[in-house]
Amino acid sequence: MNAPFKTPDIEAPLWDLTDLYGSRDDVRIAADLARARALVDEMNGLQGRLAGQGGDPAALGAALDRAISLYEQASDVLGALGAYAFLSASTARDDAGAQGFEADVREKITAIATPTVWLTLEINQIDDAALEAALTAHAGASRWRPWLRRVRAMKPHELSSELETFIAERGPITAQWPRLFDEQLAALRAKAGNESLTLAEALNRLSDAKPARRRAAAEGLSEALAARAPTLALVLNTVAADKAMEDRWRGFKRPADGRHLGNEVDGEAVDAMAEAVAAAYPQLSHRYYALKAKAMGKARLDHWDRNAPIETTAPRAFTWTQGREIVLDSFSDLGGDFAERAAGFFDKPWIDGRARPGKQSGAYAHPVTADRHPYVFLNWMGERRDVLTLAHELGHGVHQTLAADQGTLLADTPLTLAETASIFAEGLTFDRLLATAPKREQRGLLAGRIEDGLNTVVRQIAFHRFETRFHDERQKGEVSQQRINELWLTEMGASLGPAVTLNPGYEHWWAYVSHFVHSPFYVYAYAFGDLLVAALMEARRADPTGFTPLYRDLLAGGGAKTYVEALKPFGLNPRDPAFWSVGCKRLERLVDQFEALG
Repeated sequence: MNAPFKTPDIEAPLWDLTDLYGSRDDVRIAADLARARALVDEMNGLQGRLAGQGGDPAALGAALDRAISLYEQASDVLGALGAYAFLSASTARDDAGAQGFEADVREKITAIATPTVWLTLEINQIDDAALEAALTAHAGASRWRPWLRRVRAMKPHELSSELETFIAERGPITAQWPRLFDEQLAALRAKAGNESLTLAEALNRLSDAKPARRRAAAEGLSEALAARAPTLALVLNTVAADKAMEDRWRGFKRPADGRHLGNEVDGEAVDAMAEAVAAAYPQLSHRYYALKAKAMGKARLDHWDRNAPIETTAPRAFTWTQGREIVLDSFSDLGGDFAERAAGFFDKPWIDGRARPGKQSGAYAHPVTADRHPYVFLNWMGERRDVLTLAHELGHGVHQTLAADQGTLLADTPLTLAETASIFAEGLTFDRLLATAPKREQRGLLAGRIEDGLNTVVRQIAFHRFETRFHDERQKGEVSQQRINELWLTEMGASLGPAVTLNPGYEHWWAYVSHFVHSPFYVYAYAFGDLLVAALMEARRADPTGFTPLYRDLLAGGGAKTYVEALKPFGLNPRDPAFWSVGCKRLERLVDQFEALG
């Protein structure tokens, strides 16, 4: 019989989604589906008028502005519907009704949105000179330049109207694979002694002060993942095969190229970053884990010791109220209205922090749409990492509220900048935790910060390298579960180094990484963001007063500028290979501090 589920902190809140809809039976759902359909119908009445305006730039500009405006309005309505279904389902992955509702809403949204595929296709039929003349002649159309920049970037990879419609219509069907993945992990239970742990609880137990509890959770999780690995390997292979087929039709040469295009970043720049981080493995992760093993009195760390607390005493626990105060104080350190915006998430029921059965693991901030407000999701366990996770997701939330004035289409931020505010907020919060900690806790805190940095930079690049190798091999045929295990062990072993033992069962741990299924090639954005933030923090250290308004402008810009343009006011050039070394050196200095503390 399963042990009773215990909520570590009863103060952690539940969100209230009634700002969206009151329930799955809310009559507004049907009304909004009808409203979205009417907006799409009106927009579709403009089909054929964009490419057919001839030599009248003002007329073309007016048609563009109207069509894109209607598209955004429909996106707002459908986005709120989709967000409600997803948010509701993510706290009830064990509820068949919630999962069915999410799938049903997704299918209805797709049916309404699919007829709009003509818009970007027709925009990309317009000659460059004619488009520029239209944007110059019509102020309303001109505001869409950043969105049009992204649309035009896709021009070489667009397919026929019929194929684009087919791909859009089959989206809800292919989305059943990620759904299967989520349901498998939500149902997973790891046996640890007399306890039966959810995935979130098992992963959290890896930070327990007691070695026996860490080992039991890790071995229980290995066993649980091994049992589900055949199914999850099939899911991973199917998602990758489906992606590869679409990539071939679109003419992408490498599996990650579509993600790079969406991020407005050169694949070569990502490769250079990944190579720079891999080259720094010995100075960062290898060196640190050897120091940690020595500090723990071990020749080598077991893999379940990687995030273990250095100190033998139980680490400090935080109530929800304490976490809130620390995070808001940290946001206040930045100046401006950052703390006030973050406080709004607590003052209103916009956060779901309470861990409970059926709730999926992990954390996120969902922007919903620019005319609504974001929601924050996490599983609060009262650990130091939970405080930093809260700061991270609120960083996203504040970023989303700042960018909302751009409107939904322009607020959407490429992944190259999407992690900036979150990682920056996490860094500010750590600085406060370290500054206010008793001296006896400082080494443990420093260790935790280094480990967070390694998890964000080194581990995510190792994930990226694993993912790249898997997709490369998948193009030649189905990759066996055994081969997936081998690729995983190779890349994880290279990143962790000789001071960490990858114990039996660890070969299955690729199976819980949701990004591999939900968002292929997303993971490098975490490392990209962390290294970018390191450069921004150095800029803030040089000029704290001048930094805040520039930083606020960067976040408020949403996706209006490329990351190269957005960083220019700070005097930063991410196209310079030396740019990436700043973050690695910053992390290396933390390892130096740790070594100096003995």
